Amino acid sequence: MAREDLLAELGPESRRYMASYILFNQAVADHLGMHPTDLQCLNLLTLEDGPVTTGRIADLTGLTSGSATRLVDRLEKAGQVTRRRDEKDRRRVLVEVVPGALERFGAVWRELGAGWEELFHEDGEADLAVLLRHMRRTTELARRQMARLAERPPVT
Repeated sequence: MAREDLLAELGPESRRYMASYILFNQAVADHLGMHPTDLQCLNLLTLEDGPVTTGRIADLTGLTSGSATRLVDRLEKAGQVTRRRDEKDRRRVLVEVVPGALERFGAVWRELGAGWEELFHEDGEADLAVLLRHMRRTTELARRQMARLAERPPVT
């Protein structure tokens, strides 16, 4: 297939891809009785090396500091995270996932995750490298685009 034909297909297909992921995330969150942003925040927290500040959560999610604080309030109320003072800097408050809080999510993911893993088994090393590069680039682009949107007034 010619490059221009591939590019023509890429636009609509990427929109379908992004929508399907967002809708999948919504379905999982609904199944768990959670807000989708809360679910993804927990997901991102498990990728961090340890407890983080609410400011770091704002950075990870693209939320304002006030919205990140409200998100942490919801997660804490639901028993999924705790806040504690940083032992090294008592002015800082750290947020950490409660051990066992992700058991329900883990059970759902173990059931659904196998299908996702099977997708990658069909691909060779070169294809996997392209997928990994694409995912890293789109993650970075999304961060930059969220920052751009945060600098602008909302559209009303």
